[in-house]
Amino acid sequence: MSHDHNHHSHEHACGAHGTDHRALDRKLAGAAWLNAVIVVVEIVGGVLSGSVALLSDALHNLSDVLALIMAWGARVLGRRPATARHTFGLRRLEVVAAFVNALTILAAAAFIVKEAVERLLHPAPLAGGIMLAVALVGLTANLASVLLLGGHRHDDLNVRGAFLHLVLDTVSSVAVVAAALLAKTSIGPWLDPIVSLLVVAFVLRGSWELLGSSLRVLLETAPPDLDLAAVQSDLAVAAPACRLEHLHAWELTPGRTVLTADVVTAAASTTNLCAELDALRHRLSEKWGVVHATLQPVAAPTVAGPCPLSE
Repeated sequence: MSHDHNHHSHEHACGAHGTDHRALDRKLAGAAWLNAVIVVVEIVGGVLSGSVALLSDALHNLSDVLALIMAWGARVLGRRPATARHTFGLRRLEVVAAFVNALTILAAAAFIVKEAVERLLHPAPLAGGIMLAVALVGLTANLASVLLLGGHRHDDLNVRGAFLHLVLDTVSSVAVVAAALLAKTSIGPWLDPIVSLLVVAFVLRGSWELLGSSLRVLLETAPPDLDLAAVQSDLAVAAPACRLEHLHAWELTPGRTVLTADVVTAAASTTNLCAELDALRHRLSEKWGVVHATLQPVAAPTVAGPCPLSE
């Protein structure tokens, strides 16, 4: 028998809150430009002032630029329609971008820890003047970037990854400004590394969650909120004449669950079979949020066997 498909298309002209995607694309591009300016200004300022803090902050902002470019590119490619070769489209590029962003966040955090430990072991006087001016420019630009994307941080993993990068650098900029303001005090040499360690603690939780969420999708793990045993029991009520075997479920992107299953049935006619499959499709969509179901009808054997969840 042929496969039966259920594909509920989710138009991405609007985001989770009715957001126009092109407007969000422009915000991502604007944030990338802002952070590129920060990188150049902080490198120049760091060289002129001799501030390692500014140079390290420039490195963080450079990771922001890469994250924002990847986020923008993944969104544009992800909206391309499906083709004969890419039958589900390219939406999973958003997940790949989120995974890469999470790894770069962890790498930046490791760099911060290394620099902070070295500063604690070998305190050095901090420059004021140029350092403070450049740090204020960086803080202002970072705040502007965070405000640009703040309302979209829950739209998808891709934007969330870029937003986490911006939050990391905004807090880092606050630390640099504080260090510059207190550079001439007795706590000046220790303030910057201590705040840097607090920044790492603040960001690590979010980056680990982002890494885990994106990795789960890439490994095609069953969604954490989908109990396949419960799905099987529930569908037995929706279509009593059918028995589902070999259930497999995964996410194309977070929130877009797909499912495949063999449907063992003793339907007497094609009409009855279609009615049963329609009942299953409706139940999967309405109760379990499955956006694409592939159901393979299988003739019922004379003696019913076990019903494993997966092969």
